[in-house]
Amino acid sequence: MATAEGFSEIAQAIQLALAPVFLLTGIAGMLSVMAGRLARIFDRCSALIENENILTLSVHKTLELEQQSLEKRRHITSVAMTASTISALLVCLDIAVIFFELMLDKPLKWPIGILFIAAVLFLIVGLASFLREVHLAMKTTHITFPGASRHGTPSNSER
Repeated sequence: MATAEGFSEIAQAIQLALAPVFLLTGIAGMLSVMAGRLARIFDRCSALIENENILTLSVHKTLELEQQSLEKRRHITSVAMTASTISALLVCLDIAVIFFELMLDKPLKWPIGILFIAAVLFLIVGLASFLREVHLAMKTTHITFPGASRHGTPSNSER
């Protein structure tokens, strides 16, 4: 027969598990953004491969540099996604241990704390890698508009 104390303990475990669930939601959002960036990198690689045959030899060196940059960005994004996914898995494991603590009626504060700290550390690695990829993308990508110089001033033909 269930007691009021038993329901109270379950309610407390659910409350303790809610904070990690919110963290999981944030990680899922970041993984979605990272997956989008990875898809864009693959799209750009595919476009380069398709157009490689029609490019002239004079831009071949630039093409090689862009391919190297895209490969580095792909690798960094992969690291970010892997670390973030491990973080999410650790959060899920942490939630499970919170409930095991209740079911076993044994204090498991050390495993819960260690799992949470590990999850946050992996999340830090994932976010730092993501930030590195964004900075690399900004450093290697230049947007130019027809008729405008690189510094934003009108070209001689526009004056």
